[in-house]
Amino acid sequence: MDALIAKERYRFHERLFETHTLTLTESGVASNADTSSRSSKAIAKKMIDILTGEQHHIVQTASKISGQTLGKQFELLTMEFLQETFPKLASIRPGQWSILQLGNNNRMKTSDFEQYEHLAYLSALTADNAQLAAALGNDYLVAPDVVIYRNLCDDAQINATQCIVDQTVSKMADIRRINGGKPLLHASVSAKFTMRSDRAQNSRTEALNLIRNRKGHLPHIIVVTAEPMPNRLASLALGTGDIDCVYHFALYELVRAVEEAGSEDAVEMLETLVQGKRLKDISDLPLDLAV
Repeated sequence: MDALIAKERYRFHERLFETHTLTLTESGVASNADTSSRSSKAIAKKMIDILTGEQHHIVQTASKISGQTLGKQFELLTMEFLQETFPKLASIRPGQWSILQLGNNNRMKTSDFEQYEHLAYLSALTADNAQLAAALGNDYLVAPDVVIYRNLCDDAQINATQCIVDQTVSKMADIRRINGGKPLLHASVSAKFTMRSDRAQNSRTEALNLIRNRKGHLPHIIVVTAEPMPNRLASLALGTGDIDCVYHFALYELVRAVEEAGSEDAVEMLETLVQGKRLKDISDLPLDLAV
């Protein structure tokens, strides 16, 4: 029997094809390829050849779909993959977890989490004061694509094996429900189907906002992508301090595709990212989130 994460990785790829997120045009250009780049088209097409040839996925022919539509579908499928994997790791990361596609249209906002509760107050202040808004700006308002958060614990859970807390101690501990806090943001996941021009840097901006504006524990800050070009992956993956790591939807297939269809520079760059642990496969993500 296949391992859970192996099955869900396969299902993730299957859903990308089923939802027409990953398609080919009549001329054979993959939907995650940059039509102006010969290398991007070659690598993306080779990846689809591997996924359809060896994993028996079926690719559909479709006219070009808007980037916004593809992006939203990729967010949704990333959320579904995490919902089917991360909560199953209770043996090493217990807790009551919720995984949601957030974005700008969800009623839940970043300020609904304990570490960022104060942002709602700042937003209300700047809404009523133009001078204050000009001075502070509004870059503290972030809306991650997908979030994982931990619900608070009752004292009965905390004291399940022995008496750990009572009314005299731990009166400000965030995880304790009796203290009246909000859910704890565990991870912010930025899902980017592709990385075109400066749009990839939006993920870095979101990360820096989460780092600067938090009170308390810093959540995991993750990027998931289907971008085929190593140099574009490097624009976000290289360096440390803001993003935990970039995860590719099909890294194993990407490595083979770049070796077969990419340039020597592309192969070298991809090796640097992988060996430096700045680029990992989507199957690594659930376990990394358990840390």
